[in-house]
Amino acid sequence: MTSQTETQSRSPAAHAVDDRVTPFHVDALDVRGRLVRLGTSLDAVLAHHDYPAPVKRLLGEAVALTVLLGSTLKISGRFILQTRTDGPVDLLVVDFSAPQDVRAYARFDADKLAEMQKGLAAGAGFDSGALLGHGHLAMTIDQGLSVNRYQGVVALEGEGLEAAAHQYFAQSEQIPTRVRLAVAEEVRPGGAASSWRAGGLMVQFLPTEGGRVRPADLHPGDAPEGTEIPEAVEDDAWVETQSLIGTLEDIELVDADLSSERLLFRLFHERGVRVFDAESVVAKCSCSRERVVGVLGSFSREERESLVEDGKVSVTCEFCGRTYDFKAEEIVGGDEPEAEAGA
Repeated sequence: MTSQTETQSRSPAAHAVDDRVTPFHVDALDVRGRLVRLGTSLDAVLAHHDYPAPVKRLLGEAVALTVLLGSTLKISGRFILQTRTDGPVDLLVVDFSAPQDVRAYARFDADKLAEMQKGLAAGAGFDSGALLGHGHLAMTIDQGLSVNRYQGVVALEGEGLEAAAHQYFAQSEQIPTRVRLAVAEEVRPGGAASSWRAGGLMVQFLPTEGGRVRPADLHPGDAPEGTEIPEAVEDDAWVETQSLIGTLEDIELVDADLSSERLLFRLFHERGVRVFDAESVVAKCSCSRERVVGVLGSFSREERESLVEDGKVSVTCEFCGRTYDFKAEEIVGGDEPEAEAGA
């Protein structure tokens, strides 16, 4: 692969390599971005829970988006995406630990989900906005106890994760950004278990010359009727970039026979695209017996006593489904242990 310190021409890979994030630059358009393709890692995340297909698809989008954003971290730390909404899927949590580990889970209301699916017209497509409903999405960068957390929060108003990502960058980063997400179930013949694939593309306009990025002014609010709302004039290079991204189809993001390099070449071959070393993605939970003890140690004695059933305390990790059993005296007895960072 081409490193970021040297440039060379080579033929693109013939087939997709899953569970990789591929950074790229299009110098002629002053854009850079990342392309993620997920296969076995997404299956591993989803395998821990018996989610219905729409929930798997939504969580797959959230995992792809989190990996796109979290893999940009150049430091040791965690990038956490979390939604809280009033829709059928009222909670999503995706935790990416740099440089490559990801885990995720979703909480959903089966009755609400069934009612929503019943109300859909025959043949209606997947609607992540309807599954989420209204609420908020938080993106958190956690670099450990010695550094304050950074968190950006955007409203979810019946739209999907792509729209939320665009709002986040416009509101918090003020960087022109476009995100595309796609998830598909690969049905295997003969009744074999199906598998899931996800793909995501993030492109940002980052010109070196000052003044080329002109974010739109804030809406004036209750301005008098007839007040002209100023519009930011977009740079021609960014307009062209958005047009090219608009040609991208979902199937291209999840096609196992289309490599990341060939997909980027399809999009940007007229302008020239530089592709850098791909970064791995691994489904891995960071829970452990010691971390669970640390979390329980942050509870009061009364709270710990309330967890005891039949002389023991059982804790199940929401991410991987692993259960940790403790004798009651291990958790309740003695002084309160010093709390450790969350599991």
